[in-house]
Amino acid sequence: MLKITIIAGARPNFVKIAPIIKSIEEKSANGNAIDYRLVHTGQHYDKKMSGSFFEQLGIPEPHANLASGGGTQAEQTANIMVRFEQELLENPCDVVLVVGDVTSTMACSITAKKLNIQVVHVEAGIRSYDLSMPEEINRMVTDSITDHFYTTTEIANENLKKTGVSEDRIHLVGNTMIDTLIANMDKLIDPQLDIDGLTDGNYFMLTLHRPANVDQEQHLKNMMDAILDGTGNHPIVFPVHPRTAKTLQQLGIVDPRLHYIEPLSYLEFNHLVKNAKAVITDSGGITEETTVMGIPCLTLRDNTERPETITLGTNELVGTDPTKLAPYLAKILKGEWKKGGTIPFWDGKTSERIVKSILEIYGDRKVQ
Repeated sequence: MLKITIIAGARPNFVKIAPIIKSIEEKSANGNAIDYRLVHTGQHYDKKMSGSFFEQLGIPEPHANLASGGGTQAEQTANIMVRFEQELLENPCDVVLVVGDVTSTMACSITAKKLNIQVVHVEAGIRSYDLSMPEEINRMVTDSITDHFYTTTEIANENLKKTGVSEDRIHLVGNTMIDTLIANMDKLIDPQLDIDGLTDGNYFMLTLHRPANVDQEQHLKNMMDAILDGTGNHPIVFPVHPRTAKTLQQLGIVDPRLHYIEPLSYLEFNHLVKNAKAVITDSGGITEETTVMGIPCLTLRDNTERPETITLGTNELVGTDPTKLAPYLAKILKGEWKKGGTIPFWDGKTSERIVKSILEIYGDRKVQ
C-alpha cells in the first residue's frame, strides 16, 4: 500500500488538495493500492478561512490537526515542524505531498526530508524572484529539497531547470486550483448581499492583504482613493482580510459605493468574481481564477509568480504605485480590456495526472 500524507495549512491549500483527494479515492476504489492521510497544520484556524472550505469542497475531516495557530513566521514554522515530526513518527508514510507556497508547505517539507521521506510539491517552480515575499522563500526552500515537482506551466518547468533539476523529476500537469473551480462552477452560491446596484457585470471586486499595500496607512489611503476615483459609479465589494481590517478601521475610509464585507466562503467569493465587471487584487491565486472565468483582473503588485495570467490570460500587473492605476481602470470602463486565452493543461484534469504519476513513480503499476 502506497501511503501519502497530504498537507493543508492555509486557505489556498484547501482549494488545491480537494481534487487530489478525490482522485486518490477514485484510484483506491478502482483497486489501486494507495491511501492517504490528511494533515491540517492549523495555520489558518478561523472558520471562514478554513472550516467552510472543507465543507463546501467536500474535503473529509483531517486525520490530524496540528493546531499550530498564529504567531510570527518563525514561531509558526517551529510549531508546525515540531508537531509534524511527531505526526510522521506516529504515522509513517512513503510520500509527503505539499501544495503551494505557504509556511506549512516549507515547514512540512523540511520535516519530511529530515526523516528521509520523499516529498512531492504540487505547484512547484513558480517564482516572483522577490525575496521580500515570505511565499517566495517558502517556494525556494521547498523546491530545493523536493523529490518530484508537479508544475502548472512550462514557465515553472524552465525555472526549475535553471536551478539544476533534472527533467525526469519535473512533471507538467496543470493547475489543481482550476480543477476545483471547474468542478464547482455550477455550485457557486450567491451571497445575497444587500447592496444597491449590485447587478451582474456592474461592480468591482476588491481584495487586498499584502504588507506592501495594507501596512502603511498613507499608502493604503492613496490606493483606496485611486480605486474610488477610477471606478466611475460602480459599486466596489471588498471582502476584508483580517490583516487589512485593522488599518482600514484606523483610516476611517468610507464611501457610498464602497462596501466592506466579511471574508467569504469559496463558493460565495467565486460567485461574485464570476459576475463582476473586473477584479482588483494583490492575490496570486485569484489571477488564475479570473483568467479561466474570463474576468478582467488588475494586480496591485510589482511582480508576479504567475506571468502566464498576463501573457495568456486576463490579468495585468499594475504595480503598487496608486498613480499608475487610472489608465487601467479607464480601459475597463471603456470596455477595451484584452480577451484572455486558454492555458495548456488548465482543463480540470490536473489531479488525475498527478495521482497517476505518483502511482507510476512510487508503487502500484495497476493505473491505466
